[in-house]
Amino acid sequence: MQANIDPAHLSAYIASRICHDLVSSVSSITNALDFMNEPQDSEMRVQAEKLLHDGADSAASKLKFLRYAFGSAGLSKGAADIHEAKQITERFVASHNYKPTLTWDIETQHLSFSHARLIMNLVMLAVDCLPRGGTIAVKVRNQTDGLGISVAASGERCKLRDDTAEAIAGNEPQDGWSARTVQPLFTRIIAEGLGGSLRADPKPEEISLVATGLSAEG
Repeated sequence: MQANIDPAHLSAYIASRICHDLVSSVSSITNALDFMNEPQDSEMRVQAEKLLHDGADSAASKLKFLRYAFGSAGLSKGAADIHEAKQITERFVASHNYKPTLTWDIETQHLSFSHARLIMNLVMLAVDCLPRGGTIAVKVRNQTDGLGISVAASGERCKLRDDTAEAIAGNEPQDGWSARTVQPLFTRIIAEGLGGSLRADPKPEEISLVATGLSAEG
């Protein structure tokens, strides 16, 4: 079931989500530059330089990831470089204050760019379920009805918000679409574009996000 959302609103909310994910990293760069313009001792300057470096590294990691997850990089034809997709995703996860541990269990010889894009969006959902960090486990399997991808989030205070669950199911949340709830909807749209379906299986201290019946070729 495809949710009814105007394309103009979809693109606007996705743009807002991208800006939201980048603002903290860019703000830290700006703060570091302002701090470096002030009179300071050598120790304070080292701290400012570290803040600048960390902010720039975080922004670069998020930009590369978001370009793949939302942008044209995820629409390329042919097989994706699994190693590169994993590396981009790991750097994105590591850019968060509470850094979840990311594990991979991929048993397939072929992942398209669309498959990689779907995995990245599922990982974004998993990160949002872990406000205090935890573990994110990615599993990819060839199944009888197509490719299956699952991403499980587990950790302290692991929780799937009600409006996120509604968006994953393709239903408009009670308060309407927003920059936050459009991302799980977008993840569903990717799964459906691959001929599959998406569901969330919430359990105590663990949330499993499962895409099944995906076209093996993408």
